[in-house]
Amino acid sequence: MSSEQLATIDMDQYINFLNQIKIDISETQLRAALSVTKELTSLYWRIGKNLTKKIAEEGWGAKTIDRVANDINTSFPDISGFSYRNLYFMRQFAESYPDGISETAVSQIPWGHNIVLLQKVETIKLRLWYAEQTLANGWSRNMLVNWIESKLHSRQGRAINNFKRTLPELQSDLAEQTLKDPYNFSFLALDKKYREQELEQGLIDHIQKFLMELGQGFAFIGRQYTLEVSDKEYSIDLLFYHMKLRCYIIVELKANDFDPRDAGQMSFYLSAVDDLLRHPGDQPTIGMILCKTKDRIVVEYALRDNFKPIGVASYETKIMESLPENLKGSLPTVEEIEAELFSK
Repeated sequence: MSSEQLATIDMDQYINFLNQIKIDISETQLRAALSVTKELTSLYWRIGKNLTKKIAEEGWGAKTIDRVANDINTSFPDISGFSYRNLYFMRQFAESYPDGISETAVSQIPWGHNIVLLQKVETIKLRLWYAEQTLANGWSRNMLVNWIESKLHSRQGRAINNFKRTLPELQSDLAEQTLKDPYNFSFLALDKKYREQELEQGLIDHIQKFLMELGQGFAFIGRQYTLEVSDKEYSIDLLFYHMKLRCYIIVELKANDFDPRDAGQMSFYLSAVDDLLRHPGDQPTIGMILCKTKDRIVVEYALRDNFKPIGVASYETKIMESLPENLKGSLPTVEEIEAELFSK
């Protein structure tokens, strides 16, 4: 909008509009002590709606919105959040939720989280889904960004499992939503021919990122956790306790395709943990088999008549390219480097 167009704006209408915003801000400040996030988010939606309406009806442009921002900041010098950029987001926010936000999780998450949703998520349905997950799990803004970028909505609850048949209804629903498929282990860089021990060590080396990918509620108990059964020792790859599910969770790592025998091995571990570790108040132990690849039909057959709660999912990692054959002999080995270091 040019300066000439700005000059033609009805000043009485503009002053009335500005006064309405000032009154709305003042009244909202009084209620904000009770519910800061919800009140401010609702305020931003109302301002955005009114701006959109004025732009459509009066032809207001960027210069007018900039003026609104300056006048609000002059009237309320002790509060922030009304820059031109934020007013732009308020417009986008109102246009994204034309039916209002009062009954949605969007109204209860911080404004910075809502800006992330506007910038990174295209559909209203997905924005509402991520807002609900944010509210339920207490995600920070960085965590929300991480989950959006890793497409959590397309992975959560997708693992193949037999939970509905092997767990009580309330626990089965929560357990199903707890598992993902595939798991995103992009923080790991492994050789194409990596072994399970290398995968396990990599996850332990990045335990914080691993726990974040597993999701809220997982408490790490130990790796290669030893169980003694009939005077013999058996080792579980990774053992967790889930605070929400109130049960132990066994994670077995496979560097290859899923094998039906994996389900049999897991059943044995689940029985042992239930007998040796499970407390009276704990729910049945759950097994998670994480494999490089899987055939859905094979997995479903393997779990069909299995009466222990097991979920099967795949995972993705970064794969390092091997050195060309003509360079392999020209670089020192790890052993040679260590020998050189310790000889000094």
